[in-house]
Amino acid sequence: MTYIVVYEQTATGWSAYVPDLPGCVAAGKSREDTERLIREAIEFHLEGLRESEEAIPEPGTWTEMVNVSA
Repeated sequence: MTYIVVYEQTATGWSAYVPDLPGCVAAGKSREDTERLIREAIEFHLEGLRESEEAIPEPGTWTEMVNVSA
């Protein structure tokens, strides 16, 4: 499955979350660290859903870049 991940730069590093997997988040000092951590978080999150016999959410979020005049 392919899920959208939102990355945000923070005052102390980076954070990430998966809109289609509520509660699936990660944070790190660099974007590279955060990318690795969110992949691990997604795998862990899905594993937990399977173990508790909950439905795996289908990806439903999409993104688009929008240019506007400043």
